[in-house]
Amino acid sequence: MNEVDIFSVLANPVRREILVRLRRGPRIASELAQGFEIGRPAVSEHLQVLRKARLVREKPRGRERYYYLDPRPLSEIGLWLKAFDKYWKQRLNALDALLSESKNR
Repeated sequence: MNEVDIFSVLANPVRREILVRLRRGPRIASELAQGFEIGRPAVSEHLQVLRKARLVREKPRGRERYYYLDPRPLSEIGLWLKAFDKYWKQRLNALDALLSESKNR
């Protein structure tokens, strides 16, 4: 199986919005497609990309397929980003010190 670059998957605003909508609970593709300027087939393609990235699971129920958010890959990203916390805290502290210094002048 080909490895999917999760950052590329999340770079698309439609896919990010689909994930936001799925946070509220399972949805069928036609529900997810509402409000987008693209058609249902394009939303279905985005859902397949999300499924391949393991961010979405699908379960057939009758004639419909319900899509569910699977947040586990997002927690992996969170762990990766955590490594940058120290860097940003240092940078923000330096900015705060610089602003305080210029305010006291």
